[in-house]
Amino acid sequence: MGWRGLTVAPERTHHLLNGAPAYSARFLEVLKFHDPGLAPAVDAAGATHIDLSGQPVYADRFIRTFGFYEGRAAVHSLVGCFHILPDGSALSCLRFAWCGNFQEARCAVRNVEGRYLHLGVDGQPAYEKSWRYVGDYRDGVAVVQRDDGLHSHIDKSGSHVHLKWFVDLDVFHKGYARARDDVGWMHVDGAGLALYERRFANVEPFYNGQARVERFDGGLEVIDEHGDTVVELRGGRRSEFAALSADMVGFWRTEAIAAAVELGIFEALPGTTADIAGRLGLDHGRLNALLRALVELSLVEKRGTIWVRTARGEYLAKDNPLTLADAAGEYAGPLRKLWGSLAVALRDTDWRTPDVFSDVAADPLRVQSHHRMLRSYARHDYPSVPKAMQLRGDELVMDVGGGLGVLAEMLLDEYPKLRVILLDRTEVIAQARANPNERLQLLSGDLFERWDVKVDVVVLARVLHDWDDERAARILANARKVLQVGGRVFVVEMLIPDDGAFGGLCDLHLLTATGGRERTAKEFENLFRQAGFEPTAVQTLAALPSIIEGVAR
Repeated sequence: MGWRGLTVAPERTHHLLNGAPAYSARFLEVLKFHDPGLAPAVDAAGATHIDLSGQPVYADRFIRTFGFYEGRAAVHSLVGCFHILPDGSALSCLRFAWCGNFQEARCAVRNVEGRYLHLGVDGQPAYEKSWRYVGDYRDGVAVVQRDDGLHSHIDKSGSHVHLKWFVDLDVFHKGYARARDDVGWMHVDGAGLALYERRFANVEPFYNGQARVERFDGGLEVIDEHGDTVVELRGGRRSEFAALSADMVGFWRTEAIAAAVELGIFEALPGTTADIAGRLGLDHGRLNALLRALVELSLVEKRGTIWVRTARGEYLAKDNPLTLADAAGEYAGPLRKLWGSLAVALRDTDWRTPDVFSDVAADPLRVQSHHRMLRSYARHDYPSVPKAMQLRGDELVMDVGGGLGVLAEMLLDEYPKLRVILLDRTEVIAQARANPNERLQLLSGDLFERWDVKVDVVVLARVLHDWDDERAARILANARKVLQVGGRVFVVEMLIPDDGAFGGLCDLHLLTATGGRERTAKEFENLFRQAGFEPTAVQTLAALPSIIEGVAR
């Protein structure tokens, strides 16, 4: 009797051969047989493996057993997870929090620290590194996820197949892999390069040169390996007319949010319509209209007769550490007005860049609100930056244009022996003095004037994107002057891809607001070399910004 002819009975208590019970024993649960003719089973004593006659093949019992793959089975015991051989003996002395199945002489496991890696056939790690997650191998390649959430491919030795990283990724199928970047899904080749420029809501693997994909409008089509449409399977489910109309009235959202913040709606919640109207002195009917709009924006919800803030709406409360209440006023007011000059900025070569920093400085109230806004974004986006910089911990760091010192404080928390100089405009430093720290020196200064200090490290977080290439190069040149040879510079910015549209609107916003721009990694590398730095690394973080590192030559 061969094991391949055995099937699991509908009751899942035994196996069948030609529709009849294959043996007399009954179990609490059985799974399928696998080579070498053994099946996981559970009886009153625990989990084990049985042979074709329904007999346990070893004396031990486990919490759970799984099928044999490549002569090894994963088991879960009181002391952890590991693999056993067909005689029940342990493959190795290592124990894990979870074990997968062997495929192509490799197996994914998770250790007790929560890190994933692959084992070789001897039950030992196949390489030194561990990852946030790993998948199974296929044709000698596996997908791994690093700590910032991005994915790439490795070979069986743990070496990178390419140096491209993606938001999500699949193994290769017939030479191509499904991959997702910040814009959408696509297919990439063995070098991690996109086969085409288009992006989709979803893609299937290629099948004989063609793949089924879903567009962002809900339409389905089949594409070839160039990304061209072969046949449309379903038209778009979204009206492009309606979608365009919604985009053109995006200012409705901005103004509704700003009005709600100005009126104090989020501080007045929770409450009934009558409660809120009485508290804020608002017309009952008009307040209802605003609250309904805030529901549409997922900022408020109604529970019975009580209006409450949603998780998203909490960020518009003024006492939230990550409050965006100040941002609402900036986007609906001064920053929105600047967008009115976009066509002029694009058309006229003599268009003058606005001096938003002087405009802010001229209004004491706006100085406070503008920098509270920047503080919230920094608190949200920068927590992973200090550790990613991998400093020694005893350096003198200069945080240039560091605002109210959010990143500086994070650096000091991460490295207890670190010292930081915070450089910014006079009115900003005056506001930063409300949070003194003995290891933090506050220094008023100008980005384009000489910085009369010597430091080990310079940090420029969301500074260079406010300036054109000429002035960005001047700032980097100033950074080079305060560093010795071998000193390090860290630029924290959002990177835009060499191709694709990600970051396009933010790029336009910088143009209208400051005359600056977002840049690619290559463009930053060119600026580094121009200023006397050798680019050494680019790290993409789980949050929006990346870290571009250079060393002073």
